[in-house]
Amino acid sequence: MTSYMSSAPSVTNLWTTPNNVIQLADMVSTESYHLLSGKKTLIFSLRPTKSFPLSLTQMKIRVPRTLAFASAKGKGKAESGVEAIVGDNKSSTERNWSFDFPESKAEFCLVDSEAYQNLSSVLEKLNALRSHLLAAKKWNASRLQSCDSKYLECATNLIHYMALRSLDTEQLNNYLASLGLSSLDNDNNLSVLSNLDATINLLMKSPMESWKQQKGNKIIEKNDKGRVLSSYKESLLLGKLREGKKTHIMVTVGKEATESETFITDILKAGASVIRINCAHGDPTLWGEIIKRVRRTSQMLEMPCRILMDLAGPKLRTGTLKPGPCVMKVSPKKDAYGNVASPAIVWLSVTETEPPAHLSPDATIFVQDQEFLAGLQIGDSVRLYDARGKKKKLRISKEFDVFSSTGFVAECFDTAYVEPGTELCVKGNKGRRLFGEVVDVPPKESFVRLRVGDLLVITREGSFDEPSVTVPGAHRLTCPSGYLFDSVKPGETIGFDDGKIWGTIKGASPAEVIVSITHAGPKGTKLGSEKSINIPQSDIRFKGLTSKDIKDLEYVASHADMVGISFIRDVQDITVLRQELKKRKLNDQLGVVLKIETESGFENLPLILLEAMKCLNPLGVMIARGDLAVECGWERLANLQEEIMAICKVARMPVILATQVLESLVKSGVPTRAEITDAANGRRASCVMLNKGKHIVEAVSMLDTILHTKLIYKKQESENLH
Repeated sequence: MTSYMSSAPSVTNLWTTPNNVIQLADMVSTESYHLLSGKKTLIFSLRPTKSFPLSLTQMKIRVPRTLAFASAKGKGKAESGVEAIVGDNKSSTERNWSFDFPESKAEFCLVDSEAYQNLSSVLEKLNALRSHLLAAKKWNASRLQSCDSKYLECATNLIHYMALRSLDTEQLNNYLASLGLSSLDNDNNLSVLSNLDATINLLMKSPMESWKQQKGNKIIEKNDKGRVLSSYKESLLLGKLREGKKTHIMVTVGKEATESETFITDILKAGASVIRINCAHGDPTLWGEIIKRVRRTSQMLEMPCRILMDLAGPKLRTGTLKPGPCVMKVSPKKDAYGNVASPAIVWLSVTETEPPAHLSPDATIFVQDQEFLAGLQIGDSVRLYDARGKKKKLRISKEFDVFSSTGFVAECFDTAYVEPGTELCVKGNKGRRLFGEVVDVPPKESFVRLRVGDLLVITREGSFDEPSVTVPGAHRLTCPSGYLFDSVKPGETIGFDDGKIWGTIKGASPAEVIVSITHAGPKGTKLGSEKSINIPQSDIRFKGLTSKDIKDLEYVASHADMVGISFIRDVQDITVLRQELKKRKLNDQLGVVLKIETESGFENLPLILLEAMKCLNPLGVMIARGDLAVECGWERLANLQEEIMAICKVARMPVILATQVLESLVKSGVPTRAEITDAANGRRASCVMLNKGKHIVEAVSMLDTILHTKLIYKKQESENLH
């Protein structure tokens, strides 16, 4: 009898040692005809290698530690029984394995290296690998049985993929590539087992028979079925794609969506098909107004648009700073000598009347009196005394009709500070006089500017007004979460605002945390209200859903199409989510987007997906690259993103690529070259998300062009070839 052994690396089990071999012929008896008999023994061996590049540690998918498959007895019957074979012949029947990816990985090798050149030995490897995949499926039968029927095929394919990835198949893939065949873990093959079967069938046939077989092959049909299933699940979650589109575009919106009558219309026309609302900001009144405008505009334009509402989650954030003064600076552009090069452009109108989309003013001044605006004429000079008591002047240059109101463009040639209550006066011909008053000047955003070497004291929210006696003169902020003060330790690193600022914790108490700033911009970096706080080294254990999340879930369920679950860490978080959805009878109505933004969420992703597949709800995954990079390290982000996309693809799970896509374009109006190529990678995702900014409409339009422009090769004329 010839035995075949396959191995997955470093499994932790109380009843086994690294050299244990489990004979599992009974588990694959129905597939034993795939195993080829021969004189050589095929072995999967372990040897130290470089660390697994994707760091999938503690992956508790049940995969055999080591498999020894026996050739068939009689008519397709394999040896029965499960026997542990170890050096001292002691046995164990324990089979609840804890699968692990350590500093070494499994590798194929042959006792006789020359046999690798023999096609039959490659087939032996492939058949042993196939049996390994089937055994992994049987070992995870309980997980598969608990999945909803519409996710069963997805879950099975995911388990096959993880079983395949537990082995190093590099040499085997190189050999297949030399024959012109695709690699076994090629992410273009949606069905792992079908791809393996296709490879085996092609190698067992002659080249001519293989060519004839390909067109009608059931394996190809199954991969096509996988692609259809994947597209179907995308449409369930994100909605049907518009004609000619292959990728959805999601846009995060906030208060700005309610301040302009044309904002939602503009971004939908530019290509957006999903609107995202972050429940960490605003309140139900604001959310309701945004949703009303989106629904109305979508129906009017006949452009379907779904709404995703992200629950805030247990994220650590800076507290709310006291608002700054309500004053607006209006400043013209000056040259190198300080002379005015061009005036500041000011939009003058009644409250909530926004300028036309093509106009980008430097400042917006709202006036309380409609009569004042009605009497203005082009060429008028509007006089005022600014907040410093200095006399200033605005010159009216253009007039625009905006819906039922009128707005004006004015030019300002001198710096002015305008505050609420500022009086505006126009003296015209024939004694014409107009008076108006400035209203609704927003408060200045409060912040602290941190430089390298500065000390920052973070206090519990509610104690901000108490004077600090520990570090006089240090910058001070609050944090509303008690997790920060209960868990951190001196020496741990701490990051702020998605890693723009870094520091080291110098001291911690139940009321204060003292931080020494180690990284900031050359001129300092601003840190304001509700900015993220990350402590990668700390073992903070958050609740999956906070009390605020559960309260907001009620609102989301009745107003949105999808809910985003932030900071998913493990299976327990999904269990809590399923209970809350079931309690509210939302088992199949509300789409669920799992946001992967922590290292534990990444490491547990396969198990998280399998647990989520117990739900009836449409599912998807968001790669939240902001916190993910801070938590796991910038240099690992690219690999993490690739691995998440690969896992989700085999699980037929829609993927949303998020954070800093075309950020320079959104903020400044000019993209970087790296941003363009990053955005183009979004073609592999189901949806790409843009964050809000001043130039968001232009960014949506450019992203739509990048995602849906086909590369066409023109055939050169023969006479032009040299």
